[in-house]
Amino acid sequence: MAIVKMKHLRLVAMAENREEMLRLLQRMGCVEVDEASLEEEGADEALVQQLNDQLQRLDAQGLSQAREEQSQAERALGVLKRSAPAKGNFLAPKPEVGEQELFNEASVQQARSCVAEINQMDARLNAIHSEEGKLAAQRLALAPWLGLDLPLETGSTSQVTVQLGTLPATLELEQAQSALQQTGDLAQLSQVSADSEWRYCLFMCHDSQAQAGLDALKELGWSRANLREWTGTAAENDKRLQQELAQLAQEREEIGKKLAGMGDARPAVQRLSDLAQVNASREESRGKLLNTGMTFLLEGWVPAESWPGLEQALSAYPCAYEVKDPAQEEYPQVPVKLKNSPLTKPLNMVTEMYSLPAYGSLDPNPLMAPFFILFYGIMMADMGYGLLMFLIGSLVLWKKKPTGTMGHLCGLLVLCGISTFIMGAITGGFFGDFLTQLMKLINPNSTFALPALFTPLEDTMMILVGAMCLGFVQILTGMAISFYKKLRDGQVMDAIWEEVTWWVVFAGAALAILGITNLVLILGGVMVVAGPLITGTGLGKITGIFGSLYNHITGYFGDILSYSRLMALMLAGSVIAQVFNTLGAIPGNIVIFILISFVGNALNFALNLLGCYVHDLRLQCLEYFGKFYQDGGKPFRPLDLNTKYYNIVK
Repeated sequence: MAIVKMKHLRLVAMAENREEMLRLLQRMGCVEVDEASLEEEGADEALVQQLNDQLQRLDAQGLSQAREEQSQAERALGVLKRSAPAKGNFLAPKPEVGEQELFNEASVQQARSCVAEINQMDARLNAIHSEEGKLAAQRLALAPWLGLDLPLETGSTSQVTVQLGTLPATLELEQAQSALQQTGDLAQLSQVSADSEWRYCLFMCHDSQAQAGLDALKELGWSRANLREWTGTAAENDKRLQQELAQLAQEREEIGKKLAGMGDARPAVQRLSDLAQVNASREESRGKLLNTGMTFLLEGWVPAESWPGLEQALSAYPCAYEVKDPAQEEYPQVPVKLKNSPLTKPLNMVTEMYSLPAYGSLDPNPLMAPFFILFYGIMMADMGYGLLMFLIGSLVLWKKKPTGTMGHLCGLLVLCGISTFIMGAITGGFFGDFLTQLMKLINPNSTFALPALFTPLEDTMMILVGAMCLGFVQILTGMAISFYKKLRDGQVMDAIWEEVTWWVVFAGAALAILGITNLVLILGGVMVVAGPLITGTGLGKITGIFGSLYNHITGYFGDILSYSRLMALMLAGSVIAQVFNTLGAIPGNIVIFILISFVGNALNFALNLLGCYVHDLRLQCLEYFGKFYQDGGKPFRPLDLNTKYYNIVK
């Protein structure tokens, strides 16, 4: 239950063993490879420069190839998801695959062939869709001219001008023909078809009157149709387009059937995607090494507890290495790995969401877990909701065996579900007053009610006071942790004038309220004034007194008052559940009651599940962490066999 101690590793080995050693480190999963560098304080600059001239970083071609292969595999999986969907089981754990099977060259080549074939067919489908869209647009353009027997390539001669064009549909054809006749009697305008917007017409005229006739039509909105690239009649072209569309549709159907039958290739493609991800991770670390023609330099971080096993594994290779504890000035660069018990590990979700602790500081999970779990139970406070949380979390952990954030979430759901159930038993809530309302429907004279030490509706003020007292306890705990940290770091005076001073003030206030004595409160006041006078300089002595009083009094008062949300959410959840139960009981029908109660409690459960988490998170991150927490740690990300679809059996 602490931050794992890290050691800095510098390793020099033969270039011929580079790939094998990187695979070893990846298999062990205990080294975070860092950018290798020769820069070191006190080193001879000329020598460092000479060495730098001989060292180089390897090209990133392997990394780009691995990422491209993963991208192609993911694309193929997307195609299979659309064309050959598989029945998935949310609770099914990730299947396992042996390391030898994952790296088997024959299987890899077969998977690559499948990926290439699937992506080629998908590319052809996309081309078919594009071509079908183009042909459909061409048919749409030809549709108005299907009734025209004249070949579309027919053009004007030296004696006759021929044009196809459109006129607005709002214009009467007779009006256009009349305007054309006024320019001469050697012109003719005939309508081929019409729709709601346009009239599609054929204009024919002797060349001597063509210009005058076209000018008259242009004044009426004449626009020439661009069909000169077509040969044959519109009907002949439309028939050809239909045949081409039919051929494309048949090809599309054949490809679709073939893709639908390739669902069996999914596991192989998934393994290829995982392999590419593994290779990309290794190639990324490979690019951080410094290399010569004969050797390479690796730098990184390894947990102290993992070093003996790694040292034994490295003994099989001709190499030289150095491990040392990081200096305090290096702490900001040291990655952070938390080591927690099963009861506190789920709180990693909260810590990682906020920010990991800085290396060399305290792991907040054991210090936060009791408060977080208790506060969540107080806010939710219902046996039915707690039972659901426990069952859902346990079922997912048992069946799916999730890791990472998902595993932390389910573990937290189980722990908070237990706390919620206990608080629900104390307050007598089971989906609100579901059982009480149900018993009244069965027997109107029933006085059944679950036993309760107190209830949110009847003991609101007591719960409010209790919530703020719990908040005060958590704040005192945060101050105690801060006091310990300051003593550990040698900041004795800061601990005395900060935490001890206000402990004396709090104790004095309590004793004064109880009427025992005022001396302790007076002593606390003296310490509040003395602290800034002793530690401050110049006017800072005076302003420090007022600043300390204002900041601490308002700060502590605001922090303690913030814990009233424990009462508010408990009350809100209880009232909403009872309202829905009451609404369901009004018709007097048990079936209707159960339906309405189910819907209402499901909504209440969903809202409170998220709402209680957010408010609990706020209490920890602002009111509690603000007293002692030092954030800013970067997560430990070792070179490992990280995969998406399969768990690799090493």
